[in-house]
Amino acid sequence: MTSYRLAIIEDDQLLRANYSDALTAQGYIVESYPDRESAMTIFQSRLPDLVIVDIGLGNDVDGGYAICQWLRQRSKTLPILFLSARDSDIDIVSGLRMGADDYLTKPISLVHLSARVAALFQRIEALRNDQAATHDVINLGPLDMDTARLVCCWNSQVVDLTLTEFWMVHALIRRPGHVRDRDQLRSEEHTSELQSPCNLVCRL
Repeated sequence: MTSYRLAIIEDDQLLRANYSDALTAQGYIVESYPDRESAMTIFQSRLPDLVIVDIGLGNDVDGGYAICQWLRQRSKTLPILFLSARDSDIDIVSGLRMGADDYLTKPISLVHLSARVAALFQRIEALRNDQAATHDVINLGPLDMDTARLVCCWNSQVVDLTLTEFWMVHALIRRPGHVRDRDQLRSEEHTSELQSPCNLVCRL
């Protein structure tokens, strides 16, 4: 198993330790931070493979949103997962529109959290190791998708897509002309056993 590097940004020390222990037990390399400043200091020089972030970080009530926006400016495909007690539709939609790939609400079981993290990495592996493609670059008219680098181009111009958006476009172009609903898209990338927020589809 690839040793992915995860970053957890959570102001509650006990929760931070519990999440870190559970994901470390799954074989991930986990770095944890109590606030936005400490995380961004490290991210300036090195981005992790996935970020789990709470929205409210102590007195920084929307610190998680700020981190998400800051990270999206640096990487369109870095998987970002919000994990927050704020469960209103406004918060969830806002997080997804900012570019998060998933939004989970507390309390959450450690088994569920681990499964959602694994699902995001499965998307990456499925895109990079798609057995249906004979080349790393898929060409369809003016559309080019490099599954090794997770880069999408339209008329030779790079299109900024998050991991989830890239995964969905990739699933669609594998069978041009076929209509796919949300469940079929998820099934094609081997994640149908997990529930994804419908807002991920609505963003495209």
